[in-house]
Order: sequence, then C-alpha cells, then structure tokens
Amino acid sequence: MTATMDRKPTIMRSTDAELLRAITNPHSVALIGASGTPGSLTARPLAFLQKHGFGGRVFPVNPSRDVIGGLPAFASVSALPAPVDHALIMLDGDAAMRAVEDCAAAGVRCATVLAGGFAEAGEAGRARQDRLTRIARAAGMLLIGPNSIGIADTRSGFACTANAAFALDALPRGRTAVLSQSGSLIGTLLSRSAPLGIGFSTYVSLGNEAMADVARIGSLLLDDSETDAFVLFLETLRNREAFTAFARAARARGKPVLAYFSGRSDDGRALAVSHTGGLAGAAAAMDSYLASLGIDRVDLFETLIEAPPALLAAAPRMARRPARATVLSTTGGGGGMVLDRLSLAGVEIGGCPAAARAQLEARNISLGHGKLVDVTLAGTRYDTMKEVVSTLIADPETGLLVVAVGSSAQFNPELAVKPVLDAVAEAGPAAAPVLAVPLPHAPDSLRMLQAGGIPAFRSVETCAETIAMLFARSAARHLPEPAPELTAGVSAALRQATDRLAPGVQDEIASAALFAHLGIAGPQQVVLRDGEALPDPLPIGFPVVAKLISPDLPHKTEFGAVRIGIATPEALTQAIADMRATIAERKPGARIEGVLVSQMCKGLAEVLLGFSRDPLTGPMITVGMGGVLSEIYRDVALRPAPVSRETAHMMLDEVRGLAVLRGYRALPRGDLEALAGAVSALSQLAAFDRVSEAEINPLAVMPEGEGVVALDALIRLDT
Repeated sequence: MTATMDRKPTIMRSTDAELLRAITNPHSVALIGASGTPGSLTARPLAFLQKHGFGGRVFPVNPSRDVIGGLPAFASVSALPAPVDHALIMLDGDAAMRAVEDCAAAGVRCATVLAGGFAEAGEAGRARQDRLTRIARAAGMLLIGPNSIGIADTRSGFACTANAAFALDALPRGRTAVLSQSGSLIGTLLSRSAPLGIGFSTYVSLGNEAMADVARIGSLLLDDSETDAFVLFLETLRNREAFTAFARAARARGKPVLAYFSGRSDDGRALAVSHTGGLAGAAAAMDSYLASLGIDRVDLFETLIEAPPALLAAAPRMARRPARATVLSTTGGGGGMVLDRLSLAGVEIGGCPAAARAQLEARNISLGHGKLVDVTLAGTRYDTMKEVVSTLIADPETGLLVVAVGSSAQFNPELAVKPVLDAVAEAGPAAAPVLAVPLPHAPDSLRMLQAGGIPAFRSVETCAETIAMLFARSAARHLPEPAPELTAGVSAALRQATDRLAPGVQDEIASAALFAHLGIAGPQQVVLRDGEALPDPLPIGFPVVAKLISPDLPHKTEFGAVRIGIATPEALTQAIADMRATIAERKPGARIEGVLVSQMCKGLAEVLLGFSRDPLTGPMITVGMGGVLSEIYRDVALRPAPVSRETAHMMLDEVRGLAVLRGYRALPRGDLEALAGAVSALSQLAAFDRVSEAEINPLAVMPEGEGVVALDALIRLDT
C-alpha cells in the first residue's frame, strides 16, 4: 500500500438530507481526472454542467493542467479552496483507489467512481472493490459505483455524467427518478423520452453498487418532495432486506415504482452476472418478489418511459371510477387494434355508457356498434370530437377513456388532438382520466398531448401494458394479511428435529416427520429398515404403495424405486425385490436404508408444494399441479415466503389446473381450505435457515372437508 493510501480519513457523518443534496444539487463538485480535450469522455461532465446551468462551484482536478474549460484546475482534492459535496472520479485502477482515499481524507460527502475493473472483473477486482468500500465507510462517505457513468438532476442542472446523451440542448424535467444498474441506460431513457416531452427528475447510474445500491439511493430520494415515482433498471438484487424496506416505504407514500428486470432468459442472466458482478436468480421468483412489494415489472422497455406520467396523472382519479376502459377512435381498424390489445392484457372494456350514447346520438353523432366507440371521419371535426370526449369523461359509468387517433394525428393535430386537449382542460377534477395513442408516427401530437397533461403512447402495446398496470394497482390497494408465526411449541419442535439431522437431502421418513410438525400428514405407513422382514399380517390394508428409502434417490419414480397398486403380500415381496434389482442396475452405489410401505391414497387431484431459497429474492413458496408431469406443465403460482392463508388462496386461484377442485362443471369440490393451510404451513420453513429446499409431490387433495395427504416428501438441509 502506498503512503497516500495510509492517509487518515476525515470522518464525515452526513444526514440523509445532506446526502440527498449531494446527489441532486450539491454546493460544489470536484471532477477528478477532468480533461481539457473537447469531446473526450472525461471532458463531458464539465461541459454538461456548464451547458445545463449548474449553479454550484465546479473544481476540475488534474495535476497536469492549470485551466480546464475556463476554470482553474487543481492538483488534488486536498488543494481545493473549499469543501466538496460531490466528487466524480474519472481515473482508472490504482489512481481511482488513491482518489477515493483523497476524497475520504478531504471530507467529501459523496464520491462517484466511473472506472470499471472491480467486482465484475473477478476475485481480484472484488478485493479492490472491498477496499474502496472500506475506505468510504471509514470516512462516512457515500460511494456510488464503481462502474458508474454518473448522476444527473434535471432541476438543478447537475449533469455530472460522462454519458453522451446529456449533450442535449435541454433536459426535460419530470417527477420520476431513474435508478439504473446499467450506466448507458440513463442515456437511453433520456434520448427516447426527450422527443416526447417526457422528463425525469434525477438519473443515477449505480454501477456495481459497492456501497450505494438501489435501496439506499431510492430511500434518499423518497424524501425529495419533487420525486413522485421511480423507474428501476435492474440486473441483480444485492440487498433484499433494504430493497424490501425501500419498496414498502414508497408504496406507503403512494409513490409508484416501475422495474425493468434484465436477465429473464438463461443467456440474459449470465450476461447480467458478468456485467454487474452480482448473482442471478430465477425470473419467476423475481417477478413474484417484485409483485409482492407492489412494484410494477414491465415487459416493454418503452413502458418505463411512457407509464410514469400515466400512473401519476390517472391513478388518483381511478379510485372514484369503474375499473374498465372505453376506447374512442377516429379509425375503426386502429381502434379495434387498441381494444383487442387491452382485452388481451386483461383490461375490462366498458364500451359507451348508455346515457352518453343516448345524449350523443340525439345530436346525430354516430358512435358505431359494439364496445368500440368509433366516430370515424366525424372525429376530424373539432366540435364533434370535443363533444364526444366531454360527454364520455363526464359520464360516471366511464372508467378510463382511451383515445385512438388516426392519420390526422400526423398532419392535422389541430383537428385530431386539440379537441381532446380542450375537452380535458375544461372538465372538472371528477372527470374520467384520458389517455391517448396516436396510431401514425405523430411526434407533434405526442408532444402536444403530454404538454396538455394527457399521457400519450407511441405504441398500442405500451398503452395496453400501462393501462393493465393502472387497473392492477387500483385492485391491489388491499394488501393480503401477513402470515401468522408458528407457535412457540411447533417452532421449538421443528428446530430440535432439524438440529438432529445431518446436512443434505433427507430420506422420506425424516422429511415426512418434519412436515408432520407443520400439521401436514401423510398416509398410514409401515417402515421396514434394511434387512427387516415384512410383518405378517401387514398392519395397513391392501392395496399399498412401496418405495425404497434412500437419500440418494430424491426423485424415486425416475429410477424405478416406486411401485403402486400392490394387492397382496406376495406381490409386495416381489415388488421390493424388483426395485432393489432396478436400482442396482440404474444407480449402483445408491444407499438403500429400507422400504416404506404406505396405504394407497387417491384424492381428487395431485398438487405440488415446494419451498426454496432463491439467491436474490430469498425464501419462496410454490404451488402447482403435481405428479410426474409437473415440470412439463409448469402451471404454478409463486410467492415470497411465508404466506398467510389468504395469500395461499390467491395462489390457488392462479393455478389453472386446480379448476377441477373448484367444482368445475359440477365436479366434486376439493378441500381447498386444507390445501391453503398446507401452503401456508410449508411456507413457514422460511424461518429455519437450515432448510434450503422442501417439496411435497404429490399432495393428494381429498373431497371438501376431508383434508390433504402428503404422498411424497423431500427436505434438503444446509450445515
């Protein structure tokens, strides 16, 4: 370690308010490694700060230059004439490390590190990143990055970034903060939103999140009175507990959070890991986790841009309106396309309310037939279009009005868009919210609509995804009740039972015993330890099921270690011999500890219950159709564990195959209450860190009032 690295830090304990100012509107900023070469990457931050009117003091730091960008340059942070709130470090390798320590020694509140080559570069890089973090923590300094392209705040002009997109003449302002684990994405969002007139409040490139992650920066911005929503670009999740707390706080304050999660495919997850140096989890687990927090995960990247204004503008009015959409169109084909896409997204289509139809038709305004309100060419007449919009949004039966504008939006926005704008401007606060989707390429109409407070969309798909999100948020105001904790007696018994067991996959006997503590019972059975003779008579009645007991055979069916429908003692003896022979051939060396003989039990359906710990989202509970084909159908519902009975019932409603248990077509109803209880009970394993995996497949669901029976059991324990 160099002498410079031995310097003692100045310990700076900043309040959250001071840190918020340091990342959005600092009094002063140091640009360490700033270049005087116009157009170079390290010259961009100073150029952007000057271009966008940043009012704080800017100190270029470069020992080889006296003047940079018309400002005096300094040899080091310690040589600066005033304290620094924020430092952007544009140096690589050891120079970046030394700069971080210089900032710590100088009492800088926040430092952003541009350089890569840290955790994403393997073990050596991870060790260097750990050193960075230790230096910053010891000084009480907030560290953003490394591998961050910088920060920009559109309100203060603090465009402290090397992203080339910020060379725009003006940065559109908004009330949504962007937090991105990918540096380039902040520029992508800016360049794609600016032509629409859509702006964001703050852009933060988080990079490797060595210290300041999504949750930390998001929590600081929650206190920003001018930030009403958040857009997240995620590649991984590094601190689940902190992220959960941030999301719940945002929900409590009514600030929507939208997330685009990159890494949903196997190849995408591998790329995300190599890019961020983070872990990768299963996409389904991440989807469920985000949904449980009230975070809207979007499929379309464009939705990150166009949805926030719609959520902020329309959501408050949706609370007083029916949960359905009316589509008004000046083009039948285009309007039908919008209506169809909305319906496919699960949005209820309301059509034209009867009172509004009667009022408009009395004035000889044709509205078409069916659920599409189609005014066709009449929609190009200002007075007609304005009256239709005004009448529809005033009607209490209209939930949300979606205006699909045809070709006139491209060349005659004064005819197609102006009447919509005027109708909305003259309507009172109780009117239905209005969204618009010009169907041709119509940038002028899009800007007019956005400027007039009407959220507008470039594509039908983005419009549909946003509206489906709006209705889902409206329906999700009631949060499911929390899962009840296990009683002290059950918790102690389970802990004692797991403590007695060695790590690894447990055999079915030990697994079933653990499930029994949770109140999930199996069928009547007899255990024959290795070498033990078959009792005569067998204490359970025929027919029976026989399984080999082995920790090496978690999926017995695949290896021929299960026989069902055994009708006699002789057949049972033969079945046991056949299974042993099959295993000796298919899996030689497998430990056979005995035979489990169980009473045949057939329910109305077979269900899979699964518990696992995802590397990112933590404990998860799964329910789906069971049996040998469960992995093929993948008809499952997933939630973070533990869950309540109420949430378990919601999960059961999501599994399509379980319709047979809900009395479908007069079939007998299954015991869904007992099944929900089993789901909730199994999810309680989240409290036991040693349990890494558990599965019941199949769980037989008996007729209503007769319970459920665990027919196969598996638990894996960690050390």
